[in-house]
Amino acid sequence: MVQIAYILLCHKNAPGVIQQAQMLTAHGDRIAIHVDRNADDAVWAAIHASLKDDQNVVFAKRVRCGWGEWSLVRATLNALHAARDAFPDATHFYFISGDCMPAKPRAWIADFLERNDRDFVEHHDFYESDWIKTGIKEERLHYRHFFNERKRKPLFYAALGAQQALGLSRPVPQGLRIMIGSQWCLMRRRTVDRVLDLIAKRRDIPRFFSTTWIPDETFFQTLVMHVTPREEVVNRPMTFLAFSDYGMPLVFHDDHYDLIRGQSHLFVRKVSENAKTLRERLRVLYAQPMEAIRTSDTASSLYRYVTGRGRVGRRYAPRFWERGGQIGRGNEVLAAVCKKYHVGKRFTSAAARSGGPPGHGYVFDEDSGVLPPLGGIEGSLAKRGRHRRAMLRLLFEYHGTNRLMICVDPNNSDALRDLQGDQCILRVLEIATEIDDEYLLGHAHRVGLLPPEAGLAEAGPLLRTLDRQWRDDSDALRDLGLAHFYAIGPRDDEDVVAERIARFLDIPTDRARKLVRDDLIFD
Repeated sequence: MVQIAYILLCHKNAPGVIQQAQMLTAHGDRIAIHVDRNADDAVWAAIHASLKDDQNVVFAKRVRCGWGEWSLVRATLNALHAARDAFPDATHFYFISGDCMPAKPRAWIADFLERNDRDFVEHHDFYESDWIKTGIKEERLHYRHFFNERKRKPLFYAALGAQQALGLSRPVPQGLRIMIGSQWCLMRRRTVDRVLDLIAKRRDIPRFFSTTWIPDETFFQTLVMHVTPREEVVNRPMTFLAFSDYGMPLVFHDDHYDLIRGQSHLFVRKVSENAKTLRERLRVLYAQPMEAIRTSDTASSLYRYVTGRGRVGRRYAPRFWERGGQIGRGNEVLAAVCKKYHVGKRFTSAAARSGGPPGHGYVFDEDSGVLPPLGGIEGSLAKRGRHRRAMLRLLFEYHGTNRLMICVDPNNSDALRDLQGDQCILRVLEIATEIDDEYLLGHAHRVGLLPPEAGLAEAGPLLRTLDRQWRDDSDALRDLGLAHFYAIGPRDDEDVVAERIARFLDIPTDRARKLVRDDLIFD
């Protein structure tokens, strides 16, 4: 039978920690609590007074903890020793913090662990992976760190520089392959026994890690992979957490319940202290009986999608080399803005046949196949995005014309804003199309926001976000205040559509009406 001993590190929010511990032990599980010695005395006093008489709670020897320091590993080891000694029936040891909450019923968690006899420890090769996004990398290991980079930055880098100048680099302990990953590990008892036994025998290992920087991301990750067969370790944490490119964590609030419940993770971090309703709903969820829950890991993709967009309309700052580049006065750019790429491309082809200018596809949105040879710029989407005006100037010269039509994705308002600032004439036609859940689901699959097996039931929150985002894109288009802006949709009267197309393309209305009838724009 699965018996979990939770290893809880905390330093604040005593009422939340007390509720968390009582919730976990009420269902027969155990918990070892380490309260940071830097925490207010009132925090320790409240937690200790409320839980000291609970047979399922044990307190670890306290140490003063600092972010990025060995002290966090030391605190975890103290709690592990306390839990292993106090709870001989514990089958699993799960690292959590005071910001963590369960994302599944306790019965569901127990059944999952019963069926999956594995350790869940994220582990990536320290040297070959790109897990570290910013800051020092190899220097974390090969030099000794006695100062906290956050608290004493000048001393931290001065000590590092002195060691580098004196050639005081050191090797890693013999036989270890350094791994890196999330510190929120879930290990079986035999794995914990092996790790603690190894530390007791190899004192050089804790001595080495005690002067590395941010060892909580490497210590257990390395040792678990050293003592456990690779096929018995799943390379993922069972606690859901996410960070932006700036290192800021995703914080969950009251409206995230359905999203959390639908993930495949067992716990979630970080739940806001102020999310009282969410915390209560997750406590109720934990107490529910066993039930089938359909899961799909959509939250990480959704978070990357939202944070990757940045502030609305401000994903990129103006580039000084583009402000001087001009398409040129007297040249005319026609932009067909449509979310469904096949519709946008079909329209530009039909428009060219009806007397409109030469057209190209999504030149700022698609990687390849949309441009003729232009000296190399046609092969790089990133380069085209950096030099929009110069690229269009090349297209004008290539065709020997002063009128040119392109397609633009609605979320690329930056491109339109850039062209709006040029001396050229910019005409924009928004082609609205019917967007249903099936199309949104297909789009999410195509761009990698959802795994292929995810269906409508699991994708609800993501689809609502996409739908809202696309509506916002349409509003942003109108907010540009374009002098020549036209919009058509599948529910518009045929004569209205023809009249707006005629004005956009500057062709006779009867020719535009024939285009509408013959080319099935919205099909």
